Amino acid sequence: MEIGVGLDASLGLSFSGQIEASQEAARMGYTSIWTPEGTGQDSFQLCAQRWAATREVVPEGLTTGIAVSPVMYRTPVAFAMSGGTLSQLTGGRFLMGIGSGGAYRPRSRQALGLRRLSALSMMRDYLITVRGLVAGEEADYQGEVVTLRGIKLDISPAPRTPVYLGALGPEMLRLAGELADGVCLNWCTPEQIAWSRERIAEGAARVNRDPSEVKVVEYIRVCIDDDPDTARRAYARATMGYALGQQVPTERERRLGYRGHFERMGYVEELAALDRMRKEGASRDEVADAFPTELLRSVGYYGPAEGAAEAFTRLSQGLDVAIVRVVAARPDADSVLAVMRACQPNGV
Repeated sequence: MEIGVGLDASLGLSFSGQIEASQEAARMGYTSIWTPEGTGQDSFQLCAQRWAATREVVPEGLTTGIAVSPVMYRTPVAFAMSGGTLSQLTGGRFLMGIGSGGAYRPRSRQALGLRRLSALSMMRDYLITVRGLVAGEEADYQGEVVTLRGIKLDISPAPRTPVYLGALGPEMLRLAGELADGVCLNWCTPEQIAWSRERIAEGAARVNRDPSEVKVVEYIRVCIDDDPDTARRAYARATMGYALGQQVPTERERRLGYRGHFERMGYVEELAALDRMRKEGASRDEVADAFPTELLRSVGYYGPAEGAAEAFTRLSQGLDVAIVRVVAARPDADSVLAVMRACQPNGV
C-alpha cells in the first residue's frame, strides 16, 4: 500500500506554504500529494505547483492527484485538456479524480443553471468521453448529459491520464468497476472499504474486467494536538459538512451523497439527534462537541501524535493508496506538519 498526503484549502496555506509542505512530504517519504476541488483555487494548477516543488527533493517529482473535481464545473473536453496537459508536463505523474458533487441537490444544479439530471448517467457520460479523449480517441458520443461530435484532443502523444471516479453508493461503485481507472473513497470504515470493493468487483464483472485493475484510494482524516479537546473539535468540525450537510437534509437527501453514506454505515439515529439540535438553534461548536466519539473514531483519528500511526494503519486496510488528509487543530503550519510527521510512511 502506498501512502499519500492530502492538503486542502481549509489549511490556509499560502503558495509558498504549499511549496514548503510539498517538499516536506517528499522528504518524509510520501509517494503522492492530493487535493480536493471546490470553487476556489484551480486544483490542476495547484497540482502542477506541488509537483514542481517536489522536484527539488525527488528528481522526477511526486505524483499529484485531484480527489475529486465536481464535473458540473467543467466540460469533458476541458477536463481532458487540463488533465492531459498536466500528465504531459509531469511525465505521467498525475491522477485525475472526477465526481458528481452536489448534482443530486436541486439547489446545486440551479446555482449553475443545470436542468434535472441523473448523477449516475452524468458520470457514465464523463467517464466514457474523458477517458476516450485522453487516450487519443475521437469523441463522437451522445449520452443523457454529454454530447460530443468529432472532438479529438490535440496533444501528441496521447497523454493517457488515469481517470478516477469519486464513488460512495453501490451503483456509482459498480460504474467505477466497469469504466474507471480507480475509485476515490472518502470517510469509510474498514468494513465499508471491503463492501465498496465488492461493489467495484460486481461492476467489473459486467464487462469481464479484472477488478484489480481498478485502484482504490481514500482520504483518511487525521488531526494532531496534545490537547485532545482541541483536536476533537477541529476534527468534528471537518466531519460535520459531510456527515450532516450544510443544511438539515430532506428525506430524499438523507438517502443520497455523504448523508446516505454515513447512514449506510449505521449512524442513522446519531445523525438524526444532531439534526434535532440544529433545528433547535444549536451553534456549530455545540453540534461539533455533541458528535458521537464512536462515529468520529470509526473513520479517522484525532488526538496525540503517538496514537496516529496505529489508527491510520487500521483504517487503511483494503486500500491501494491511503491518503493522510490533514486536518489542522490550530490555524498554523505547525499543525499541518504535526499530522504529516505523525503518519509519515517511514514511521507507519
